[in-house]
Amino acid sequence: MINVIASMLVQQESDSRPPGRGAPRRSVASAFAEFFRTEAAGGVILLACAALALIWANSPLAASYFRLWETTVTAGAGPLVIQKPLLLWINDGLMALFFFVVGLEIKREVLTGELAAPRKATLAIVAAVGGMVAPAVLYLTVNVGTDASAGWGIPMATDIAFALGVLALLGSRAPLALKVFLTAIAIVDDLGAVLVIALFYTSKLSLTALGIAGAFFVALVAVNRLGIQRTLIYALLGLGLWVAMLKSGVHATVAGVLVALTIPARRRIDAPRFLAEARDLVGRFSEGVKEGRAEPTSAQRDAVHALEHACERIETPLARLEHGLHGWVAFFIMPVFALANAGVALGGDVLAMLTDPVAIGIGLGLVLGKQVGVFGFAWAAVKTGLAKLPEGVTWAQVHGVSLLTGIGFTMSIFIANLAFVGVPERLDSAKLGILVASLISGGLGWWRLRQTAPSPPADSSSPVEEPILSEIATS
Repeated sequence: MINVIASMLVQQESDSRPPGRGAPRRSVASAFAEFFRTEAAGGVILLACAALALIWANSPLAASYFRLWETTVTAGAGPLVIQKPLLLWINDGLMALFFFVVGLEIKREVLTGELAAPRKATLAIVAAVGGMVAPAVLYLTVNVGTDASAGWGIPMATDIAFALGVLALLGSRAPLALKVFLTAIAIVDDLGAVLVIALFYTSKLSLTALGIAGAFFVALVAVNRLGIQRTLIYALLGLGLWVAMLKSGVHATVAGVLVALTIPARRRIDAPRFLAEARDLVGRFSEGVKEGRAEPTSAQRDAVHALEHACERIETPLARLEHGLHGWVAFFIMPVFALANAGVALGGDVLAMLTDPVAIGIGLGLVLGKQVGVFGFAWAAVKTGLAKLPEGVTWAQVHGVSLLTGIGFTMSIFIANLAFVGVPERLDSAKLGILVASLISGGLGWWRLRQTAPSPPADSSSPVEEPILSEIATS
């Protein structure tokens, strides 16, 4: 702890000096590298779990696969008992945490990230909207007027973990601005998916439960306005909101986003005050070190505890929760979701499943609709002066990114489960269509970006990309 704080102090000293050219961009690259590395690594595990699910569901042990997720799990007591199959606990419970982190990311991006500056946010927002509208239109073109039309929201989604994982294969040849652009599109896309789920994939409403959910949300907002930052209070109220939302008919995962929007994003002390306190406390600790004591003195222990308290006050609850939960989502929740939902029994006619109008609509939406929508809307926004292309990014690279947004997977499968409840044949066709279309989009996106990306110099690395390369190499 002391070593970390000392390093922070040294860094603060260097940051206070007039920065050399490229210094601010290095810090941005370093901060983004951690997020990018986690998403990319999570995508690899996600792919492995999806492959395992497919193999398991088509092996001699297939019966055990489907029986496992149908296992009934009961929680609670008295009138608050919730009894669901394990699959629904994953899709309604664990995925609520996934959407909670999505909500935290959306709030952070709006407050301080790429979506904070209207001029910078416009391109990502317009591109994401195009990437939602075009796939839905193509899907409905194939399925309008049929019982399969309910799946129009399936090809609208983008899987950020897979998309960034494919982009990682290009290493330093993919500019940082391109990675940030893809992330911003995916986050806006997630927000759109949440709205679609809440507005269009809702069963019969219970106004009583919805009213209770509203009361919990008002309580969360009030706690935020009162300046309370204890995460336990938000967790308890959030749990109540989730249960009420579960009983209301609105999908319970929406509760995760609502809770995230109420998490405080304010520090309790500012940077100069923290720096002054940290310097004083490190100074106190160093007195015992100068005396050559092997064990920390009472004064040193007090300094450490005070320093821990100062660290808690300088970090916002939003940042702390996002950092703490991001690994759990990337390496546990999403892989478990993939394992439970990607298993499609291919014992029947695979060709018939792939030529089902549901699979065709999804394939057209993800492979063609995404690139037409994202690239077309982005091009129109720039040509009309509404937005500006990120520095160092070419139109060929934007086209490559538009192909990568056709990797739907997690969110697409999630919406498919809502669209085709009780229609297993349609659901299986939808899942197979999602898997095939996502693989095609990922492969085409990688090929397109590889063709357009310049080869890195043999003797040097870009000053922006060097932190990313070194951090990934040492992770």
